[in-house]
Amino acid sequence: MNTKKILTFVLVATLGGLAAIGIGKLFDKKSDTEFKEAYMAKYASLSVETDRPDFVTVAELVTPTVVHILTTVDGTRNDNAQLNDPYGFFKDFGFKIEPQQMIPRGGSGSGVIISPDGYIVTNNHVVDGANKIKVVLNDKREYAAELIGKDRNTDLALLKIDEKNLPFAIQGNSDDVKVGQWVLAVGNPFNLTSTVTAGIVSAKGRGLNLLRDPRNPETQYAIEAFIQTDAAVNPGNSGGALVAADGKLIGINAAIASETGQYAGYSFAIPVNLMKKVIDDLLKYGEVQRGLLGVQIQDVTSELADKEGLKDVKGVYIAKVNENSAADDAGIKDKDVIVSIDDEKVNSSNELQEKVGKRSPGEKVKVGILRNNKALEFEVTLKNKDGKTGIVKSEKIESNKVLDCEFETIAREERLKLKISNGVKVKKIGEKSPLKKAGVPIGFVIIQIDKTNVSTSSEVKNALEGRKGGVLLEGINPDGSKGYYGFGIN
Repeated sequence: MNTKKILTFVLVATLGGLAAIGIGKLFDKKSDTEFKEAYMAKYASLSVETDRPDFVTVAELVTPTVVHILTTVDGTRNDNAQLNDPYGFFKDFGFKIEPQQMIPRGGSGSGVIISPDGYIVTNNHVVDGANKIKVVLNDKREYAAELIGKDRNTDLALLKIDEKNLPFAIQGNSDDVKVGQWVLAVGNPFNLTSTVTAGIVSAKGRGLNLLRDPRNPETQYAIEAFIQTDAAVNPGNSGGALVAADGKLIGINAAIASETGQYAGYSFAIPVNLMKKVIDDLLKYGEVQRGLLGVQIQDVTSELADKEGLKDVKGVYIAKVNENSAADDAGIKDKDVIVSIDDEKVNSSNELQEKVGKRSPGEKVKVGILRNNKALEFEVTLKNKDGKTGIVKSEKIESNKVLDCEFETIAREERLKLKISNGVKVKKIGEKSPLKKAGVPIGFVIIQIDKTNVSTSSEVKNALEGRKGGVLLEGINPDGSKGYYGFGIN
């Protein structure tokens, strides 16, 4: 009998006790530069040129850089009758609406400190939808964390805590990772804090079809090129570190292949080189700047090679070149086969998406092509999802004609002032907008749409565009008071 394999995100939804191994705060009195130099010097003494890696030393260095993340979804008491009856239906008929008691939901996962001033990388699915995020360090210190940004297409998120001189992960080069090399996974499975497991790299460029959601067109740009290992990873390890024998970070643990939802032999990590690109973009622009070729692709198989008369079973087949795309502009055609990007071989759709996904709009890439089994080379200037070569910032978007309004992702300083972790400001409202009819003021900061957190203007757009029926907005009015607005979209 065939057994169905379930591929699930490593995510835990229950909170438990904390039992971290205490490690004192390092170099309190040193300057930031001195701290970094002294800290990185520790890694220099590690050697990978031995038959038996020094797991003890690596574990001692890496464990303090991995944090425990505890999340809570809003469980506050609702005393506002307008929230319970946004259209005033029951009020008009003399009914009294009693406040509702909401039950909080919690979850936990892991994260990796990537800088001494408190920036932490984790998985998007660990913090998605959370109202409160708490970070617990290896030495048991606790902090409220701010969500700086997130990217659903790579399942990555960036947090920030207010602290200095923190131990941080030294980032390696995931392109140099070899199948068969030793790795360590560090995280907090089942709330068992500071857990270290060992294994080897089993495969690279693995795709699991976990991140694409047919209900969300944005996920068509999802990138899956996981590092597969046999290091034991369980729910709660999500967002934790995968490190090489030299102690350097090579991946962020994200998923397991399992029939039960628990470890069954294989785990998967997001390559650190892809993580670097995503985190840099979130810091600079508020959203990921993804360069696109603009092609519809599939792996070359023996069956496809026979059908299309391909001499070799290799590369990535272009089923269609999108009109006016970067590939179209460069002269790439339907039925071409991509075999390399910047002289690096590609042999699967996952590899191709990862290599191109690390580039930004406007960057030039050298694409190796087989056309009628003849080798060709094209220089392609990548475009963004809007078909342009420029950088897209998340601060402002134009809504569709039905909404007739503009939204702006608010800056970190304003979020701190309002004491909120997420929010999107209404910048402009048209006369025919349903938001105007509902009384939403310009300057209103939307925190939730139908009880779901929104952090960027694109998330507001995705939540409202194409929507039919009633919508409930929760947030902060320009005068600082809480606001709740209900309206319908036809």
